[in-house]
Amino acid sequence: MPARRRPRTGKIVTGLALATSCVTVLAVLNPFRSEAAETVVLPPVHASFDYQIGGAYEPDKGVQVVTRDVKESPAKDLYNICYVNAFQTQQEGDVSGPQDWDKDLLLTGKNGEPVIDPDWDEVILDISEDGKRERIAQQIDKQIDQCDTKGFDAVELDNYDTYDRDVVDGALTAQDAQAYIRLLSAHAHAKGLAVGQKNTVELAGNHKANGLDFAVAEECGNPKWKECGKYVSAFGDHAIFIEYTEEGLRNACAYGDRVSVVMRDMDVSEPDSEDYVRETC
Repeated sequence: MPARRRPRTGKIVTGLALATSCVTVLAVLNPFRSEAAETVVLPPVHASFDYQIGGAYEPDKGVQVVTRDVKESPAKDLYNICYVNAFQTQQEGDVSGPQDWDKDLLLTGKNGEPVIDPDWDEVILDISEDGKRERIAQQIDKQIDQCDTKGFDAVELDNYDTYDRDVVDGALTAQDAQAYIRLLSAHAHAKGLAVGQKNTVELAGNHKANGLDFAVAEECGNPKWKECGKYVSAFGDHAIFIEYTEEGLRNACAYGDRVSVVMRDMDVSEPDSEDYVRETC
């Protein structure tokens, strides 16, 4: 599986000339999600995109879609996607860190200790049983509610592919992940939010049944993975590709006339950082 890049922290677009699609759900009160039309609105396809999960900043001119962390506020007059870490805790001491969860909702290993994703130093949530999934979803739903209250238009539910981590050692399955994400997507849709599938191309073919409306894919252009075409096959033009290398960007840009593509630096940093990178096709 690809190495996923996330920082270790924790309204209609005026004049938009790009196509959008709708998914029928409950009507809600939101400027972008019309009260009259019982729909949620997907991100505009082939739109200029910026991935700002490492910190919010003024988007470049022409950017139409932005992803920001749930802690941040949406960008004015753009389509805004709200990042939520849905399958793992934040780091120790952060809001929604392991200290904020009932211990039985944290996945434990054979030694009885919580299982930690070594890439991000985050404890993995135990979604292996119906009762646990429901209790965990109730907590994550609170973050989804924050996204809605702040005025975001969609949510990106990260770490869908946690079940495939080596450290999980088979304790979680793809079936567990899908049963859980259906709870979250149903809640988000009831709030009028579109729902993005984060990575996990193996389950892309099931996205409709799981309530997932568009794809947010990291490193699909990496020659080791070659996943971009699979996302397009499943989601059509409703996909956002995020790359971290020039080679990955070149490969992803083969689909750049249909979907949104951006290259960011690995830490997804802000423009005042010497590491900041943002390039497009």
